[in-house]
Amino acid sequence: MDGFTYHDIFQTKGIEYLVIIAFLLILIPFWIIINRKEMIFRKIKETWGILTSDILKIPKGVFFSNHHTWAHLEKSGIAEVGLDDWLLHLAGEVEFVQIKEKGAEIKKGEILTQMVSKGRSLNIISPISGVVLEANPILSENASIIGEDPYKRGWVYKLEPSNWKTDTSSFYVGEEAKQWLKLELDRFKDFICISLAKNHPESSLIIMQEGGELRDHPLHDLPKDVWQDFQKVFLDSEV
Repeated sequence: MDGFTYHDIFQTKGIEYLVIIAFLLILIPFWIIINRKEMIFRKIKETWGILTSDILKIPKGVFFSNHHTWAHLEKSGIAEVGLDDWLLHLAGEVEFVQIKEKGAEIKKGEILTQMVSKGRSLNIISPISGVVLEANPILSENASIIGEDPYKRGWVYKLEPSNWKTDTSSFYVGEEAKQWLKLELDRFKDFICISLAKNHPESSLIIMQEGGELRDHPLHDLPKDVWQDFQKVFLDSEV
């Protein structure tokens, strides 16, 4: 017939299939990247929720240092030292590496113990100077005790203090400690935004937009570089 043109529809469909396959090959890696970011975003969003200063334990007679450790002097003259409830609520489930042996001397500002979790660690600074009389054996058997009862059963070391009055002269006690820890929670929220903007810029906007209160254990699922920043800002700094 005049004007009749033959088209091979199977050849045309084959080209369309190749285009679709090529599109999928481009789309799938992009989808994986997007979903990886969404997982990060989801973890970050979960860090905002229910942690407030009202739930923090602040017992009478306990002295709190800027490094988020505490010291308590017993009537016998022996001092107990440990980690404050603020730090434990941020970190969540961790294990402890006890650095000092019985009879060892420790100076204020030296490493007291290490908190470790999923390949991340924090060095905990001693609030006072003294001689180690005893390390808490419970911590190596059941580290969760320190989170449940940080100021009684959860002490880290018992020390014979060498300079109690001078070492604790700038520490927080009672209502002053309560107000300071409340400010530290606010400072932590700002810190999260800054640290994530620096190390994970794709997630910083979500943090800034969500706002609100903190969920308990917000550090638990955050990356190693955020833990390293936390060490410098909150545990090493004298601010």
